Order: sequence, then C-alpha cells, then structure tokens
Amino acid sequence: MSELHKFLFDGLPVRGMLVRLTDSWQEALRRRATVGAFAPEVRVLLGEMAAAGVLMQANIKFNGALVLQIFGDGPVKLAVAEVQPDLAFRCTAKVVGEVPPGAGLEAMLNLHGQGRCAITLDPLDRLPGQQPYQGVVPLFNVTHGDQPEPLQQVSQVLEHYMLQSEQLDTRLILAADDSQAAGLLIQRLPMQGQGNLEGRPGAARNEDDIGLSEAFNRIALLAGTLTRDELLTLDAQTVLHRLFWEDRLTRFEPLHPRFACRCSSDRVRGMLRGLGREESESLIAERGLVEVGCDFCGLQYRFDAV
Repeated sequence: MSELHKFLFDGLPVRGMLVRLTDSWQEALRRRATVGAFAPEVRVLLGEMAAAGVLMQANIKFNGALVLQIFGDGPVKLAVAEVQPDLAFRCTAKVVGEVPPGAGLEAMLNLHGQGRCAITLDPLDRLPGQQPYQGVVPLFNVTHGDQPEPLQQVSQVLEHYMLQSEQLDTRLILAADDSQAAGLLIQRLPMQGQGNLEGRPGAARNEDDIGLSEAFNRIALLAGTLTRDELLTLDAQTVLHRLFWEDRLTRFEPLHPRFACRCSSDRVRGMLRGLGREESESLIAERGLVEVGCDFCGLQYRFDAV
C-alpha cells in the first residue's frame, strides 16, 4: 500500500516526510499503458514528479489542487503531476519527439535553455474573480554572476523552487521505476509564521537564516547519503533508522496517497460544447462519432449524434 510518513526531529527546527507510491503508481502506469506507454525515461520523470507533488501537497495542507508542471523545448513538451488535498494524484506528459535512451531532465525538457518549472495552487473554494497562485522558476541555477548551470534532476529544480518561494532550506531525494515512486523531503522549519507556497510570514527572517542552521545542514547531509536503490527497496522504518538513528523522531500516523483521475463524461461534453456546435457536428459527420481519450488515465469517451 502507498504510504506517506511525516516526522519531526525532536528539539530541532527540522521536519521530514517520506513517501512510497507502490500500488497507486503501478495503477497509474497500467492505466496509461492502455493508450500507449511512455518511454522508460519519461516514466521515471513522471514518477519523481508524482512523489514530489504528494510531498509538497502534504507539506502545505492546501485545500485545492497542487499542479506541478515542467515544460520546455525538448522531445518532452510538458510533464505534469496533479495532487488533490486527499493526496489523490494523476500525471501525464506530452511527448513530441524521440526521447534518447538514458535521457535526463536537460535532454528531455531543456535542450536550449527554455525549460521552466511551474507550481500552481488552485483552491477548491475559489472566490469569483480569484486566480490560482502560480510560481515559476527556470531549469537552471545562477550563482554569484556565473553562467547559468542547467539543473539535471527534478529534485534540484524543486529545491531551488522551495528556496525561492519559501526562503527555506530543503533537501529532496527522488527515485522511480516501474514498481514504485518514492521521495524523501527534509526541510528547515520557518522561524516565524508557517512556511507556505501561498504566503510567507516572516519571509525576510527566513531568508536571513538560509544555510545557517547547523541542525538542518547535518540532517540534510545524512539524507543525501540515501541511494536510489535504497529509497526504492527499503521500507520506511529501515530508511529512517539507517539515516537518523542518532536523532529522536516524532512520527505521525501514515497517510495513504492514491491514484485517481477526475475526468468524466460531463467534463468531456463541456469541452465539446466549448468547440462549438458546428465543429462538433462536423467531427461526427466525418467519423460517425467523436472519440476523446483522457491523457491521465487512458479512459476513452465516445459520443454520437444523439
């Protein structure tokens, strides 16, 4: 069963989360395979994004959808993972060219430096005229006036994003294969207020503290020793004990992320109405029916003239 574990380091301004998407991730891949499986490199990308999205949604406790998007100028035009407040997730990608074997983030989405990562928070109880919150960062890092350095991993992009948006030190480890997607998040707790992607009380104070927490730096260093194979094969108890056996942890009851798609025939009908009556009728006249497939779950919807 897929699980997300939250924990605090007793007496230290550091929190953590560990997620393992097992059956839910396998279901996501199985559903997608009904309309054509993605290349292995794209599956790894989406698995890491799904794990990261679940971690971030659980971290901010937002009453709405968290949508993580990476888009750019490579053979993968867009990759997206969406996570609801109950940790139901779905993900998909738009692939426009051949993905080279072993391709990483730069080769898939940032060939010419145009790649971007966006995180959108879309509230369920959005008021009239209210727009979703969105933050965007490039897929490269610039330090001390140096030339832009392309980021090679989803975890690096999101660490950069969290630093920019929350002014909080974050260490993120991600891994995925066809059996599971997993992630470990370690974050320094804000000194004032509550760190949040929407609003940042005490942001100036938090920015002053970046990189200065000895406790966080030590724990982040330990987290960085976790290998991909360990993250994908060891259970949560073993991972936490191996990394942090010298620290006292307060652990909370695990949560259970799941794969779920929000597509429906009503939503598809609404989309067809948006095309206009003439356009819809021309499609039916040409093909005898309109067939629409969901990119997230592979479900096919068919509508005839009736």
